[in-house]
Amino acid sequence: MIALVTGQVGLDKKPFLEAVERYAGERGDTIRNFHVGSMMYKEAPDVTHGRILGLPWSRLASLRRAVFKDIIRHAGEAPNTVVNTHATFRWRHGLFSAIDFDQIRELDPDVFVCIVDNIEVVHHRLHTEHEIDATLKDCMVWREEEILVTELLATALGKPFFIFSRGRLQDNLRTMHRLVCRPEMRKVYPSFPMSHVVDMPDVLAEIDGFRAQLAEHFVTFDPGDVDEKLLLDRAIAHAREGHDFVEIDLPADLAGPTKQRVPVRQVLDIAGDIDGQIYMRDFKLIDQADMIVSLVPELPNGTPGLSSGVERELQHAWEHTKEVYVVWKPKKAPSPFITETATRIFKSVEEALEHFEQQGMFKSRSLFDA
Repeated sequence: MIALVTGQVGLDKKPFLEAVERYAGERGDTIRNFHVGSMMYKEAPDVTHGRILGLPWSRLASLRRAVFKDIIRHAGEAPNTVVNTHATFRWRHGLFSAIDFDQIRELDPDVFVCIVDNIEVVHHRLHTEHEIDATLKDCMVWREEEILVTELLATALGKPFFIFSRGRLQDNLRTMHRLVCRPEMRKVYPSFPMSHVVDMPDVLAEIDGFRAQLAEHFVTFDPGDVDEKLLLDRAIAHAREGHDFVEIDLPADLAGPTKQRVPVRQVLDIAGDIDGQIYMRDFKLIDQADMIVSLVPELPNGTPGLSSGVERELQHAWEHTKEVYVVWKPKKAPSPFITETATRIFKSVEEALEHFEQQGMFKSRSLFDA
């Protein structure tokens, strides 16, 4: 397996992919990473770290081609190869390509993966590591460009393309390992209510358990791993109270401070982008999955926890010929809009998992993949 992995600056792809390499090794698999940026600096020892994008375009292109030439020569030496690069660069002088199509075609990756993460975290990493003044809006635009160009490359070469949310570190080490080393495993989109249950701890705990159980047995593309809607809701509330900043919790795997202040105005400026990208990204996550499994919990007032987003996801999956499974927990019976578009409805997550096991959906899971 050769995987070409892209993603905007500010994702810390290199340490993440190195952690995936170690995780895979502990489970009997070998992954060899090629980090294009690091290799370019090694090829040009006279260039100060962090300043390579300031080189003349001709030298930058020459360095990149030399590095990709080496990667192409050695890519087949390990059972699994990951090439860590960017599809585009948006820097001080605008947008430009970070790859050459003829070399990507010669490399002939088996799969293309574009990593994404919460935009406020990407923004924080970007400004911690580089001397650049970029807004949240800039980061949102860059992310869209990276996804689009990577998908175009995959389409042009007739190869699978996946959007991969970095999200929760330990869970997604496992997911990336499986995506690279267990391509035959079933891919699942877990569907569940999000925004309107944030103040219901018991329901949230039930949802988290559902997500964890699916992630144990499948490659899951979890929409909750990237969710800027919560950031927007908090920014709107802070704006009403007259605050200029909203404080966010940074991921535990980041070195340095655990919190970051984000300008409220910058968050409000990307309100439309947040909604638009959630809509686009979640549907793409469904499209790249084999099946959707939706949890409809019972809310404290006894009503079904069926959000408009979940209903739309189920309809989209059904219309795109995906297998549609629903775990219906409420006492009230589901409507025909659920029953007529579901492959099967279960009363519990355990019942669903038992069915999936009986259908042989777990058979590709390796004994080493515990």
